[in-house]
Amino acid sequence: MTSTATASRHTHRDLDDDDLETTTQIFVGKLRASARRFAAAAGADSAIVREAVPPARHRRARCRVVLLYPAGQESDVTFLGPASTTAGKEITMSQFDTAIEQWLTAGQERSRRWLVPDEESAGGVAVDVTAWLAQLGA
Repeated sequence: MTSTATASRHTHRDLDDDDLETTTQIFVGKLRASARRFAAAAGADSAIVREAVPPARHRRARCRVVLLYPAGQESDVTFLGPASTTAGKEITMSQFDTAIEQWLTAGQERSRRWLVPDEESAGGVAVDVTAWLAQLGA
């Protein structure tokens, strides 16, 4: 009887792990597939999504985009989104790419209201997309 209970619990955990892996792959794939839209929104020739990290309980969603402009100019921008898939009033995981695109289209304004320190980002700061969206609604 104990082995059956253990087996059921183990099977359920495996399904959860598979679901998490699938969700992660979808998240990363969606951000990488958005590179062309990011470039168009920024007025760049092209864009590369160098990093795409899905949210988790202990970390925020993260996307690093390198925009390539004419004459070899580059802009390396890191975006931070919500900390989990249930973001409440914040953006959801599925809206992260759209929020990035909106920020790029709006002129890429850098303001201390939505720039946050980030040691891993170029220039040491990242765009907090949730904070930027919140100021739009204010």
